[in-house]
Amino acid sequence: MSRRRERLWAGIDAGKGHHWGAVVDETGATVWSKKIDNDESAILAALGEILGLADEIRWAVDISGTSSALLLALLAAHGQRAVYVPGRTVNRMSGAYRGEAKTDARDAYVIAETARHRSDFAAIDVPAQLAADLALLTAHRSDLVADKVRMINRLRDVLTGIFPALERAFDYSGHKGALVLLTGYQTPAPIRQRGRARLTAWLANRGVRGADAVTATALEAARAQQTALPGEETAAQIVADLATQILALDDRIKRIDKQIHDAFRSHPQAEIIESLPGMGPILGAEFIVAAGDLAAYTDAGHLASAAGLVPVPRDSGRRTGNMHRPKRYSRRLRRVFYLSAQTSMMREGPNRDFYLKKRGEGCKHVQAVIALARRRASVLWALLRDGRVFTPTPPVTQSA
Repeated sequence: MSRRRERLWAGIDAGKGHHWGAVVDETGATVWSKKIDNDESAILAALGEILGLADEIRWAVDISGTSSALLLALLAAHGQRAVYVPGRTVNRMSGAYRGEAKTDARDAYVIAETARHRSDFAAIDVPAQLAADLALLTAHRSDLVADKVRMINRLRDVLTGIFPALERAFDYSGHKGALVLLTGYQTPAPIRQRGRARLTAWLANRGVRGADAVTATALEAARAQQTALPGEETAAQIVADLATQILALDDRIKRIDKQIHDAFRSHPQAEIIESLPGMGPILGAEFIVAAGDLAAYTDAGHLASAAGLVPVPRDSGRRTGNMHRPKRYSRRLRRVFYLSAQTSMMREGPNRDFYLKKRGEGCKHVQAVIALARRRASVLWALLRDGRVFTPTPPVTQSA
């Protein structure tokens, strides 16, 4: 029978179908390593074996989301607390250990070893669970938005086949009134027959703002086409159905946005993140999810690099200064900084001034936005480090 130790470190490489657990002692030697099915009985059996090895087990996992939800709940039920080791840290630490290609067992060992050597990882508590909630909500929102874009493209394609003038008349991605119109009227003749007054009243009764303007645009398109096209009746039914589904998706997205807004506002650093111009609750939530453990970024450069905003050299032979975007970076994090930079420069202020300065230096639009995004990454990192909100002018530091 093996002796019971005082303290061990357990690393869990979490996955959807199964996890891999590795336990190391104070010398880094592996004392336990097994595959664990993502099933309550399998996890409980593994917990029993691991807890029987030492008086104290220090747990570490690489995912604090849906994949590890059951595992974390069972750990908490047994009075065990885990720390979160970000995937980027695991990848970086993997280079310090010998081994073949990536395997679950090797990653679990690296997680345990990393937790043994470092004590600065955040415990998985309310903020981490909040991040998991935000990850679920933002992922669901992305799916709904993708569905909406697909349906709008389909609607425009079908509408072009029977009423191209009306298809060109509105931006259906952001015009609720136009979609409401299409739930009842999809072809030229019925719009002309309805007439201005009755069509305006019909739209107004369904809550359309600017109903008169929508009616005027629709009538102008209807008068421009006197010909009924083949398949018009069937296509009209499809257009009406698509318009109804898109409106329903809009309502679902609004409900998700409110959930994201409420969840994001409960994050301890929400006020700081949202204070940065262009960073609202939705992008703020995306940032929390994409960035992960903010303690993993030792300086602003690491955060910008993770977002792919720091160019890397790809020199060859005698050519130098050949700078390119890095191959490995978080596209989601890059999108957050890029979109927030675009939003921020629409208003007067330091962000717009910086963008115009870069354009004046000869940068193209995308280059100038990326430069602004890089600068904003540094600003946000400093705000989070100092625990203060953004102000247009930097705070005055008093000399000693």
